[in-house]
Order: sequence, then C-alpha cells, then structure tokens
Amino acid sequence: MIAHLKGRLDSTGIDHAVIDVGGVGYLVGASARTLAAIGPLGEAVMLHTEMLVGEDFLRLVGFASAGERDWFRLLTGVQGVGARVALAILSALEPEDLVRAIAAQDKAMVARANGVGPKLAERIVRELKDKVGGIALGGAVHGVPIAEGIGADAVSALLNLGFRPAEAAGAVKAAEDELGAGATLDTLVRLALRKAAK
Repeated sequence: MIAHLKGRLDSTGIDHAVIDVGGVGYLVGASARTLAAIGPLGEAVMLHTEMLVGEDFLRLVGFASAGERDWFRLLTGVQGVGARVALAILSALEPEDLVRAIAAQDKAMVARANGVGPKLAERIVRELKDKVGGIALGGAVHGVPIAEGIGADAVSALLNLGFRPAEAAGAVKAAEDELGAGATLDTLVRLALRKAAK
C-alpha cells in the first residue's frame, strides 16, 4: 500500500494532480481543498494517500493532511458514499463544518456537496455521529488539541486499529507530552497504545 508520495507537482486538473516521483508520474485524485493547498507547479509536494482497489481498477487518492485522509476513510465507510462523493464533500465543507453538521445532525449542510441528496446526507450524519470527535484538521476534541505531522499520523494509526477518535487523540497527546519533540512515529504509536489501553 502507498501511504504517501513525495515528489514534484507536474500538473493538476479539476479533481486530480500528477506527482512526478523519480520520473514516474502518479495520477492522484484529490479534493478541491487539497489541490488548493499543494502549491505551484514544479514545486516539491508531499501528499498522504489512500489506495483504492476494485475488480477493474487501482486508484490513488491524495490529501494535503492525514486528517483529511481520515475524514475520507470515515465518509467512504458509509454505505452509498464512494470516493467521488467523499471528495465532493471534502471539497465543499471545512472539517470543522463537518464536525458541526454531524454533531447537530444537520443533513442540509452535508447535502451542499455535489452528488449528495437528502437521503444520503441523512445517512452520513446518522452513521458518523458516534465516530466523529477526533477527526479534524486542527482544533480540539473534548479539550484535547489535534496533533499535526507525526502526531496526526499516530492518531490515524490508532484509528485504524479501532480506537475511537477521542481516545486516539487523547492517547497521542499524552504520549507526545511524555516523549517531547524528537519522538519518532514508531515510538509515539507504541506509547500511545499503552496509554490508550489503560
């Protein structure tokens, strides 16, 4: 699985970018928000990625942050939400707006995204109500600041292991406080797992 790409931004389209990594151009689907954040053509870029595998396709989707990738995973976990619809939602709504919409069960806000009708919006806010809490690009979850960089990757690792967002964010914050600034991702995840298991 490809977790991220580092290379040079070769070109962009309405819903994708081409990243040149050592002479190989990777076509990466992306939200409008990610495309706006990755910088000018020809410059160095790093995208977190999710590889989608189907019977007749392989597709990479890229994200400017690990937090946006986590939102993509949450959204595509809802029945009826494919990659295209998830990217449309992430293009239309800020993560904070998504958190508010889901917490308030505001299906009209989610339905602003292209391809999201009222029934699908209702299913999204209903199914994600118990899962949302720690997936955000900045801000805080139940008073715990959301990490960036290695911290965000550690939160993502705990979420993939089945921890709830608030548990993952709290455990990573506690581990970061104990380890200090120079911690590696591996060390941070190991300590966060011990903290979360208590």
